[in-house]
Amino acid sequence: MKITFIGAGNMGGAMAHGLYQTDMFRPEDITCTARSQATLDKCLKLMPGIHVATNNREAVRNADIVVFAVKPWLIEGVIQEVKNALDYSKQIILSVVAGYTTEKLQTLLEREGHPTPAVFYMIPNTAIDVKASMTFFVPSNASDEQIQLIQGMMEKVGGCMQIEEKNMPACMALASCGIAYAFRYIRAAMEGGVEMGLYAKDAKKIVSHTIRGAAEMILQHDSHPEEEIDHVTTPGGLTIKGLNAMEENGFTNAVIKGLKAGR
Repeated sequence: MKITFIGAGNMGGAMAHGLYQTDMFRPEDITCTARSQATLDKCLKLMPGIHVATNNREAVRNADIVVFAVKPWLIEGVIQEVKNALDYSKQIILSVVAGYTTEKLQTLLEREGHPTPAVFYMIPNTAIDVKASMTFFVPSNASDEQIQLIQGMMEKVGGCMQIEEKNMPACMALASCGIAYAFRYIRAAMEGGVEMGLYAKDAKKIVSHTIRGAAEMILQHDSHPEEEIDHVTTPGGLTIKGLNAMEENGFTNAVIKGLKAGR
């Protein structure tokens, strides 16, 4: 199976690299395109053996899966450039372009006398680069077999969830934007660690492992965060004092407001 990424920047490149590390594609089955030779050189250095190209039309011709991973203001022009080279009868079209719903994509891809393509509106996050993404997708005109194929592919690079399209903004706020909020918490905790006397590199390692451990406990135990918090807090202890101080300064409210602002 062959996959082509139209756009190999932050998201397209991360997605290609994540899938490159799985057993689903051989290096020679992956093609990345970009306008910049520097971007293509970076791809080749990171993923030896893949194909790179600047000609989008040629790059999509033999692909089984075509991924549009360009900036939102470029997607319409790129689709116009390549759509006559696409074969809707056998190719699956993925778009990771935020804001371009399945309806918009189908309208852009419409060709008189051709079948309606199988389209997936998909939003991973940048942790796909290390096979730890949380990915959401909405299929349009896709068969059950195609849905299973795409879901299985994305589960190789992290968590994956099929959702209703109306929920995409909320899911993006929690995951694709949310990963930045997690990074900001890590940074803040590092700064607190430094203020308490730790070296920054040590604080970073401590906080990063703590965040990973907390996430793994929630996922493996299928528990509510408060349940896990109860296992850590003791009457009159340091943890409950820390939590209460955070809440006094608006921790939960700040998180919720940040998420809603990022929709």
